[in-house]
Amino acid sequence: MRNIVEIKDLRVSFGSNGERLEAVSGISISVPERSTVGIVGESGCGKTVTALSIMRLIPEPPGRVDDGEIIFDGADLLKLSERDMRAIRGNRISMIFQEPISSLNPVFSIGEQIGEAIRTHLKVSKREERERVLELLRLVKIPEPHKRLNSYPHELSGGMCQRVMIAMALSCNPELLIADEPTTALDVTIQASILELISELKEKIGMSILLITHDLGIISEVADKVYVMYAGKIVEEAPVINLFKNPRHPYTVGLMNSVPSLHSRKERLRAIPGIVPGYKDLPIGCRFQDRCPMVIDKCRISEPPLRQIEDGHVSACFRAEEVSLGFLNEATAKSEKLRNEEWQ
Repeated sequence: MRNIVEIKDLRVSFGSNGERLEAVSGISISVPERSTVGIVGESGCGKTVTALSIMRLIPEPPGRVDDGEIIFDGADLLKLSERDMRAIRGNRISMIFQEPISSLNPVFSIGEQIGEAIRTHLKVSKREERERVLELLRLVKIPEPHKRLNSYPHELSGGMCQRVMIAMALSCNPELLIADEPTTALDVTIQASILELISELKEKIGMSILLITHDLGIISEVADKVYVMYAGKIVEEAPVINLFKNPRHPYTVGLMNSVPSLHSRKERLRAIPGIVPGYKDLPIGCRFQDRCPMVIDKCRISEPPLRQIEDGHVSACFRAEEVSLGFLNEATAKSEKLRNEEWQ
């Protein structure tokens, strides 16, 4: 299957006065045609920076793409002129941003805001623009689209604003839709309807989706393939079924153990100990070493490379073959016991 976009060894840094910190450290990601690829990880791991790099929206300064390629339709997006990039951005590649209320302009009606992308990329009359906006509002299932056309963002609920953002992103039938935490700050029932809507529209339009989230539950529902990010690096990559059936990195298992289950209501959630290291304080060797219950001496002196464990399943862990939900739960319990004894 042809890849709609390929990210190769991307490196992005931020800083000033000669001091730079690398937020994305040599990651490679591919999104096949008509598929949904998920990037999952804790806040601050580099997911959004990766998405903004594809859109060429990294603020420079202080940000900068230091190395790598982002191949779309045979061209490296990082080498295109700003004029050529504007022809792609919002047209062939669109993005749904976090926090829809803050992403919409409060002084323009939603009809004007959806119509802007149509005016920018498509040569249509005023009447055709209005009909296209109404069509999009119907497509994202906003009730009474004729009335909502002249509404302002503050007059809509969070779920409705998110649907408006989706309508804006789909206005030119993009080949790739980047959805950055599309259900953040929405209640559970609205989350479900938004995810269902995105999946339906993917099938109707035939686009690919790059879904960025910290929620493994969302990934399990809609993704075909998953990349797990930690501290600016990819630590595991697998088809979604393989990832949930047989995770091969301790961080992935930690994320899974942090998800509440209806079948284990009496069990205490196992939080991943510690915090993500700051980019100023990245350890030598594996970046997950200080939080990992399976750490060995080798992890503290050498950085584990991404390697294939099974067909289509890669992991950046020296002990990937030993990783399993049961084994890691036991190791985590032992490390928790040791930490409690140290505190006492």
